[in-house]
Amino acid sequence: MAKGKILVIRGGAIGDFILTLPVLAALRRQFPDTHLEVLGYPHIASLALHGGLADAVRPVEARALAGFFADMGDLDDATGHYFAGFQVIVSYLYDPDGFFAENVRACTKAQFIAGPHRPDETKPVHATAVLLKPLERLAIFDPDPVPRLSFAEPALTAPVLAVHPGSGSEKKNWPLPHWAKFLAHVMSGTDWNVLLVGGEAEGNRLTELAHPLPSTRVRLSQSQPLPELAKSLRNCLGFVGHDSGITHLAAAVGLSGLALWAESNEAIWHPRSPAFRVLRNSDGIAHLSPETVFTVLKNLLIHR
Repeated sequence: MAKGKILVIRGGAIGDFILTLPVLAALRRQFPDTHLEVLGYPHIASLALHGGLADAVRPVEARALAGFFADMGDLDDATGHYFAGFQVIVSYLYDPDGFFAENVRACTKAQFIAGPHRPDETKPVHATAVLLKPLERLAIFDPDPVPRLSFAEPALTAPVLAVHPGSGSEKKNWPLPHWAKFLAHVMSGTDWNVLLVGGEAEGNRLTELAHPLPSTRVRLSQSQPLPELAKSLRNCLGFVGHDSGITHLAAAVGLSGLALWAESNEAIWHPRSPAFRVLRNSDGIAHLSPETVFTVLKNLLIHR
């Protein structure tokens, strides 16, 4: 397959895609001359393009794909022809009845590998290992399980702490007053500036936290395109966030940092980076004190 084509199909949220980066990296390493394409959500999957892990991205939400998810569906000819252009197709789509796999196989002679949509929460195996397992069918064994994103431009590390005070679920979040106290410690106890990161899910959270801080030491990054955010993060000194896709992104670009953890299965979902530390309290995330978080983070960044 020296000059063939491989398609990786991956939907899901930001974190799901970041944790699939080792799959793309392993395929790139095993088949360096092969065209590697992603069928996914372009605003997320474009990270693979900018990081050199994919050659093209196509939208998975295209209307022409709808028939492929139905039993004996009406299959779009152009989409069937598209699938026929690949030698290997690795799909991580949710396909409980196997309709998508069956319909794609009807259109192509490609080797079709069905991967898991999500890890089994009852097994303490990290998500990256679960997602990499299907690649054994391509004789890919013991690949690097750490998600990594690198860019052509060198990083210009500045004394800026990136902070993402949100997530996809409010129950994963550290209380806003705790964030405010933590940021006050950063302002009084260090010379770091702060980059407050968020999207639609954070609402007014960023402006509320920024309001009492010196305007010369805080900058907001709200709903920044992910490739641009990735480049902003890699120029920072460190990161603090929750169990979220942005935390996985920060880890993937090589930052040191803390993930303030709530109730998710840490064995499966923790940032798989030696530079990251998970911080939790047995009584719940709300019982993590701002003083503890600040002290642990400062020690982590000083001794990195």
